[in-house]
Amino acid sequence: MTQVGIEGVVKRFGDTTALDGVSLVVGAGELFTLLGPSGCGKTTLLRIVAGLLPQDAGTVRFAGTVIDAVPPYARNLGVVFQSYAIFPHLSVRDNIAYGLRARKLPAPALAARVAETARLVQLEGLLDRMPAALSGGQQQRAVLARALVIEPRLLLMDEPLSNLDARLRFQLRGLIRRLQRQLGITTLYVTHDQEEALAISDTIAVMDQGRVLQTGKPWELYRAPASRFVAEFLGSMNVVAGRVASPGRAGVAATVETDFGTRWAVADGRGLPAGAPVYLGVRPESLRLDPPPAAEAWNSAAGRIVEVTYLGALVRYEVRVGDGVSLTAEVHDPDFATLRSVGDPVTLWCRPTKVISLADR
Repeated sequence: MTQVGIEGVVKRFGDTTALDGVSLVVGAGELFTLLGPSGCGKTTLLRIVAGLLPQDAGTVRFAGTVIDAVPPYARNLGVVFQSYAIFPHLSVRDNIAYGLRARKLPAPALAARVAETARLVQLEGLLDRMPAALSGGQQQRAVLARALVIEPRLLLMDEPLSNLDARLRFQLRGLIRRLQRQLGITTLYVTHDQEEALAISDTIAVMDQGRVLQTGKPWELYRAPASRFVAEFLGSMNVVAGRVASPGRAGVAATVETDFGTRWAVADGRGLPAGAPVYLGVRPESLRLDPPPAAEAWNSAAGRIVEVTYLGALVRYEVRVGDGVSLTAEVHDPDFATLRSVGDPVTLWCRPTKVISLADR
C-alpha cells in the first residue's frame, strides 16, 4: 500500500490557474475522493499524479519518494477514465491481459491472473466476448479489471461511472468499494457526484477554483461544513442569513436574529461577536413540521408550503417563510395519511445542535 503526498502543487494554463498550491495526503490503502464542480482542478490534479501533466510548482511523492521525474509507465498505476477506453478489436480476455503482456508475464501466470481478476469483477463468463457485445456496465468492469490485473501501487479513477445509468452507477460503485477494501489498494477518485462521494469514500477533499476548501471524513464534511460552498455542494443545505444578537459561550448557545424575523439559537456559536452578520446552515432532514415544544419556539419559522415533492422514502417540502426566502424540509418514512399540500400553513423548527454557523466562502 502506497501513501501519496501532494505538496504545494500549482498548474497554470496560460493566464488561468488550474491548481493554486494544492496540498493533500492520501493515506496508504484508503479511497480518497476529489469532489467539486466541473473546472475546479480535480482532473488536472489526477493527471499530474499520473504523470500525464507536469506541474509548474510543487511536489508529488509516492511512499515518501519524489516521483516528479518518473514517467507515467514507470509509476505502476492503474487508471480508469470516464470514457470506457476499451480496445474494440480485442476480446474481454485480451483487454484485461493487455498490461500483463506489456510486462511480458509468462503465459500460465498471465492466464491465471486474468481469470482471477475477471472473477473479481464478475466477468468470468464473458472473457471471449468482444466489447461490442457488452453492456456499458460490463465494458467499464472490463476496464476496471485491466487496471487491477497489473497489481498497481495506486489506482486512479476519473469520473468512472458518469456515463452509466442510475442503476448501474449504484451497482458499480458498490463493486468498486468492495474491491478497493478487499485488495487494500490506495485509490484517488474524481467525481462531481456528491452522493457517489459520500457512499464510497474514506476521505473527501472538496475543491473549487483550483483550491482545496475542506478535507475530512464524509460524515465530518456533511455534519460540519466549514463554508457555504462546502455545505451547499455536499448535500442539500438551507442557508439562513442573520445578525448575531448575543454571542455564545461555554454551555450557552449564541442567538441570531434571522432575516425572516425570528430568533434562532446556535449551539456552535462561540466566537461570533454581537452584531456581526452571519450565515446559518441547517440540513432539510433536521427541520420538523410538527408544532415545536415551547422551549424550542425560537428556532422556528412560520410559512406556507409552495412545493411538495414525493420521492418514495421521503417527502420534500419547500416552505416560503419570508419575502424571497424559502426553506426545504424533508420528512423520511412519511405517514401518507398526514401528507401536507401546497398552500398549507406550517411552522418549521429545529434544535440548536442542528444549526451551524458558516463562513461565506
